[in-house]
Amino acid sequence: MHVGNNYSLKEVILWTRRDIFTLLILATIPTVLFELFEWRWLHLPWLPIALLGTAVAFVVGFKNNASYERLWEARKIWGGIVNASRSWSIMVKDYVTNRHASEKRTAAELSEIHKQLYHRHFAWLTALRFQLREKRAWESIYKPHNREFKDKWFQIDEHQSKLEDALKPYLSEEEYAAVMSKTNRATQINALQSTHLQKLLEAGLIEDFRHMDLQKMLVEFYALQGASERIKNFPYPRQYATVNLYFTKLFVLLLPLGMLLEFEKFGAHMVWLTIPFSVLSGWVFTTLEKIGEASESPFEGSANDVPITALARTIEIDMREMLNEENIPKPITAKNNILS
Repeated sequence: MHVGNNYSLKEVILWTRRDIFTLLILATIPTVLFELFEWRWLHLPWLPIALLGTAVAFVVGFKNNASYERLWEARKIWGGIVNASRSWSIMVKDYVTNRHASEKRTAAELSEIHKQLYHRHFAWLTALRFQLREKRAWESIYKPHNREFKDKWFQIDEHQSKLEDALKPYLSEEEYAAVMSKTNRATQINALQSTHLQKLLEAGLIEDFRHMDLQKMLVEFYALQGASERIKNFPYPRQYATVNLYFTKLFVLLLPLGMLLEFEKFGAHMVWLTIPFSVLSGWVFTTLEKIGEASESPFEGSANDVPITALARTIEIDMREMLNEENIPKPITAKNNILS
């Protein structure tokens, strides 16, 4: 997520430079043939191209609106994870007590139980964010222009480190082995939480109503996880994305042919203005198309993603401080105004 005032012109040019070069070639070739080689037949009437441009504008606008909705929904989901995690932390801390226990535990033992439940939640956050950063065939972050931009301006922790190393500090050896043997690690970690809560109920460290409240929080985590997975695993419909891309390419290909006669009307040699204005007009459409593409997968690890790494760290800091732990991790900071 970009946290600065705006993207700099340098960043935008770097991101779209391939399109600019392509548009320059597409505009220069017909202009040279028309003016220097006198291929006067090499032009098209402006009206059908303008109509096509109107249609492309509607299609691009539709995609960008839909992509923004996906991005905003993802942000709301992770806002829910932040709030639910804080609720979980105070409930664990205040519900798991000796009040109904048949065998009283020391303050240190209760603190260790709280720590286990907290750290297992950190493991769930870790497993979930790694799963959401996994590669999908339709994601655009792996395209050359996006990959180069990412490599130059920022890095994604989940792409640089391994889940195995990230999970180990939060789980016991037995739990770690059990979780790593499963496919959906985040799901299995919450299942471990449920098993632990059942044992606490049987030991009298929580009573029925509090046990139900804590189980409802696990159900809420599953609902938020499922909502995240739905966005991750169901792409923006490919038929719309394909039509949007092809219509945009067709428009920028025909655009210079429609401008040739229009600029020739202004006088001798004015036809050369076809090149810069075709490049500028085409650049607007191709950049808008790229913006929609870069927003449709909000967990892929792009500069426009939901910053799930930073949000997970924020949750961990808040919860560790509630436990009065000493080694509190530092917040994730933005690199070149990009927060991952």
